Amino acid sequence: MSEVLEETGPIDYLIVEFPGNRMTGEGFPLLLDLVDSGTIRILDLVFATRDTDGSLSVLRVSDLDGDGELDLSVFEGAASGLLGPDDLDEAASAIEPGNSAGILIYENTWAAPFAAALRRSGAQLVASGRIPVQAILAALEATEALEAAEVTEVTEVTEVTEVNQPA
Repeated sequence: MSEVLEETGPIDYLIVEFPGNRMTGEGFPLLLDLVDSGTIRILDLVFATRDTDGSLSVLRVSDLDGDGELDLSVFEGAASGLLGPDDLDEAASAIEPGNSAGILIYENTWAAPFAAALRRSGAQLVASGRIPVQAILAALEATEALEAAEVTEVTEVTEVTEVNQPA
């Protein structure tokens, strides 16, 4: 088992909330593309609904809309055991009451050779994180506003300097 772990890529998780329990399924073909291309390997996939009283109900992956038909049978059985009851309780705190969510644990298989090479050389990951797109957009907007203010300031200073220079 340790040999398999030595060749494993970084493992991440996502909790994707669907306000008002509206899951359109638009992202599923793209998730399948990531799996089919070998970019990721799904280890666990669970769908859950947080009721208005705060309780969490786990849904079967294969029949999300409850109509008795298999909607996502390709994901059925995506359960490595990494996602336990305590993890589900913690995930519930991230989901607003009245909403549902997809909870995904996946291996970044694209990074496995790189990660294995680093481990063989004795390196170890000491920090990791994600920057939400909303934070990037806010930072870019702040930078653009600052640059616009600096351009205005430089233009005003240049105009004043030109006026005060002797002819």
